[in-house]
Amino acid sequence: MTQRQLASEHIETTSKRKGEHIRICLHEEVDGNGVDTGFDHYRFRHNALPELRFEDIDISTAWLGKTMKAPFLVSSMTGGTAEAGNINRRLAEAAEAKGWAIGLGSMRAAIENDGLAASFSIRKEAPSVPVIANLGAVQLNYGFGADDCLRAVHMAEADALVLHLNSMQEVFQPEGNTDFRGLLERIRFVCRSLPVPVGVKEVGWGIDADTAERLLEAGVSFIDVAGAGGTSWSQVEKYRTTPMRRQAAEAFADWGIPTAEALREVRSRLPEAAIIASGGMRHGVDAAKAIALGAQICGFGKVLLGGAAAQDHEQSVQQLAEQFERIAFELRTAMFGIGAGTLSELSGTNRIHNRRG
Repeated sequence: MTQRQLASEHIETTSKRKGEHIRICLHEEVDGNGVDTGFDHYRFRHNALPELRFEDIDISTAWLGKTMKAPFLVSSMTGGTAEAGNINRRLAEAAEAKGWAIGLGSMRAAIENDGLAASFSIRKEAPSVPVIANLGAVQLNYGFGADDCLRAVHMAEADALVLHLNSMQEVFQPEGNTDFRGLLERIRFVCRSLPVPVGVKEVGWGIDADTAERLLEAGVSFIDVAGAGGTSWSQVEKYRTTPMRRQAAEAFADWGIPTAEALREVRSRLPEAAIIASGGMRHGVDAAKAIALGAQICGFGKVLLGGAAAQDHEQSVQQLAEQFERIAFELRTAMFGIGAGTLSELSGTNRIHNRRG
């Protein structure tokens, strides 16, 4: 087989994988079993006299040089196929309407094949909100360099790049890349080379304080802890792998650091760090708890996918916009319930406690 044939086969495999991931996340049970985000262990202490007017509660914020109507991010999900492109454009339209940032799925497929770039091209739909390009950090050990990272940023007209860490997924993925040696220095080089901020995120198993500290020292601008409690990518990949690895994946169904735990640990060690909380976010009350525990931005992923994958474009965008609006309403209501009129007051509240002590 020629090099061109090998390259074509590899690109086809990558696109096929992206389509399978969408189908599996939509139709299979892929949440981790026996692990939750940890947010249910926290409760707000109700303030019966908030001394606020509900309409005055302000949840706007600024990130990556842009003003957002709410401290929310569409977490990186997909790209690389026509269906994925439709999903990204619908999410982008809703994000623009409701003032959310939006992250793209891994852009590796488009770096390898320019013909797939359109599935990541959403700036037209989201002209005023932050857009975050995305590549797997491990690809820096498999031929990708700072130039490829910059290509991803330019391709998406992005305000930042996030490098995702997915070591456990790569182990269970049939096509997985599992050489994670020396990645920190390669991440450091990318941070120094790119003209936009570079962040790092997990994909659902969490980032601990030691790792976050090393990443920030290397020049990373923000950390998305992306903890356990939502989609488990070992559970996604088990539907695509060998019978042996499918059985083995069950042993890792409860693997990872719960989102709330990762958030608390990183914030406690690194009080000045810019932190995104994602991983199993369900509603605005989860987001309120995350901000009270130290997050600046809250990311929502799989909970949005069903609406984004609806057949009718206009209906899909409307459904997503209503979902975005409801999540913002839930956040503002939680803030009203504790007497916090701004996000700063929410992040500084003492009206949250761990029921476990």
